[in-house]
Amino acid sequence: MGQPRSSRERCSCSNTNCVERPLTRLFEALGRVVAACPWPFVLLPPLLSAGLGAGFIFLPGRQTNDIEGQFTPTGGPAKAERDFVRRYFPTDDSERFSAERLPTEGAYAALIAVAAKDDASVLERAAWDEVLLLDNKVTYFTSLSRQEEFEGNTKSVIPLFSITYFLTITFSVVSCLRLSCVRNNIWLACCGVLSSGLAVLSSFGLMLYCGVPFVATVANAPFLILGVGVDDMFIMVSSWEQSSSKADKSDTKSRLAETYSEAALSVTITTLTDVLAFFIGTWTAFPSVRSFCLYTGTAFVFCYVYVITFFGAVIALNHRRVKENRHWLTCVQVKVGKKSCLYNACCLGSCSSEVPEPETSETESEHPMSIFFKNYYGPFLTGKWIKLVVVLLYGAYLGGSIYGCTQMKEGIDLRNLASDDSYVIAYYDDDDKYFSEYGPRVMVVVTESRNYWDESVRNDIEACLQDLENSTYVDRNLSLSWLRVYTGIAGTGSLNINNKDDFINNLPVLFQYSPSFEWDIHKTAEGIAASRFFIQTVNVTSAVDEKNLLNELRDRAKQCVVPLMVYHPAFIYYDQYLVIVQNTIQNVLIAAGAMLVVSLVLIPNPLCCLWVTFSIASVIVGVSGFMTFWDISLDSISMINLVICIGFSVDFSAHISYAFVTSGESSANERAIGALHQLGYPVLQGAVSTVLGVVVLAAAKTYIFRTFFKIMFLVILFGALHGLVFIPVFLTFFGYFGKSLPVTETKMLDLRYRNDKDRA
Repeated sequence: MGQPRSSRERCSCSNTNCVERPLTRLFEALGRVVAACPWPFVLLPPLLSAGLGAGFIFLPGRQTNDIEGQFTPTGGPAKAERDFVRRYFPTDDSERFSAERLPTEGAYAALIAVAAKDDASVLERAAWDEVLLLDNKVTYFTSLSRQEEFEGNTKSVIPLFSITYFLTITFSVVSCLRLSCVRNNIWLACCGVLSSGLAVLSSFGLMLYCGVPFVATVANAPFLILGVGVDDMFIMVSSWEQSSSKADKSDTKSRLAETYSEAALSVTITTLTDVLAFFIGTWTAFPSVRSFCLYTGTAFVFCYVYVITFFGAVIALNHRRVKENRHWLTCVQVKVGKKSCLYNACCLGSCSSEVPEPETSETESEHPMSIFFKNYYGPFLTGKWIKLVVVLLYGAYLGGSIYGCTQMKEGIDLRNLASDDSYVIAYYDDDDKYFSEYGPRVMVVVTESRNYWDESVRNDIEACLQDLENSTYVDRNLSLSWLRVYTGIAGTGSLNINNKDDFINNLPVLFQYSPSFEWDIHKTAEGIAASRFFIQTVNVTSAVDEKNLLNELRDRAKQCVVPLMVYHPAFIYYDQYLVIVQNTIQNVLIAAGAMLVVSLVLIPNPLCCLWVTFSIASVIVGVSGFMTFWDISLDSISMINLVICIGFSVDFSAHISYAFVTSGESSANERAIGALHQLGYPVLQGAVSTVLGVVVLAAAKTYIFRTFFKIMFLVILFGALHGLVFIPVFLTFFGYFGKSLPVTETKMLDLRYRNDKDRA
């Protein structure tokens, strides 16, 4: 034991032990407790999961498929406008029906009859005969279509869960496979996957108990949790195997304590960054994003707890089995006799007929992939001309990403909430093909009482209406104004509307001309409290047009001398354009700031934090830009994934950069090679396991799940590309801005956050 350090030395800004050492000691103590009494840690998590899993009985009541409630911003202006219209302009559909006057979409059915041939017309006699015979192609849509189709989305991915678990278990088993029927770690692999499943069961059950709505986007969470949980399993297995090479860590308690001291802090860093990213994501105006982040963030917490308890206990029990020379499958003790070399190789792991000493430390060979990164990939990447190629490649990546960001589309297309084979898609396609020229028929509402009998007031209203009609998105020939009609009738000389009594008393004449006008005027004892007119929008064919239409009409209404409000039920969905970019930037910035704080506290090296910041920004720009090239819009669904970007960017970047700055090598190239040697294969393995967790979503028939896969694939691809290519090269250019830190017992935080020496 060395001399105790002063408090100033212990908390030096260049020393990581301020937070790291107490946490390491805490995890060492936990490892000893788990090794001493593993069974409670094995049994309690499944029992807890069973108890919390009972929350699934509330699933039918918590499951919500309200598209408006989940995919439109909370407190959007259009919702307040709708309340105003409902209050001042109630309608009686049983008396007469007017679709344009409905404050909501209402209950309706629509169908489009399309001629069987492209050059035919449904107005031809032959076509009409076919309509009667139902020989024409008919596409249809009802007011419940979107919701009914949306309800089927979650059910459609249930079969994919089994494929995902099969792929993940297979990958885990292959990674943990050993050429020994005693030392085989297949049960560790299976229990690692089981740990992730228990985390999903516990978190979902708890959220259902708490009354958190279950929406379709939440169905993405198990795929993500499975991949991340397997990564954490690899950390624990890797650290456990490395502890076998230390002579002073021969007993189970010491080995598991060493494993926890090396692995648990690394798992803590990656989990903390991911959990922060998700819980920060709950600060959003979109309820669907809030629900997803709550379910997934809680699942990450349970995944972390179960890895350091349940899975750690499984490691201890598995070690007991190995010490007693028991078969990995049957747990029956393997008897050693004069058997053939083949038998001994299968059952004992060698041709020798001697019983191996379980307590003896064994030096296991380095994994071939680690050797590849050390002897081949690292020297290749640090070559002079290869560095130049990498810089040019990064320039192309950044340039393409920035260009993609400038072309990004906003908003969710409602057709994407239905599956690809839904009848709704055919209806939307025909509607766009034949009727896209006409957009929403917008209400123009005078929201305050005005003296309509005053000619100057009528002129002001007319001027405001004409200003709205001057928009390129409005067809002035299709406007409908009760005041224009009323003024026209009065202009014939049959009515006087220039004083209050005559104006009010002569309104029945107007209603005889058009009974529906009665629904456009809210009369009170004092006069007219509110009234409305209608304008017809045109050429609203894209999300950009919808955004521009909404902003332009509202801006023109605000500039009017008369208090005006524009409203259409579609504006409820258009409101997402007002907040989606702002919400995304806000969440990304807050999450990035939180990641930096975590990095500074747990890995307090300024140069490392600089590269973490660089990686976060670069990956987010890359994912955002390439979303455009993959036909993904910025909406509430993709916003979830951009927040996830931050946590995974930290996972890939922090460890590589910290391995570089804490290296004891003299040259920058040697530092980079050393970092890749230790972490190259773990980063690659972690990326593959995470992609395997979500890859089956690529086969989903629903936009929501395919989008989740696409963005997660981009996140993992660009994160791994930065960790394995860009950052190692850039560190060789700028790595000397920071000095190497002194080597301590927990140097590198033992940053083997992926299976950096997966023994064969």
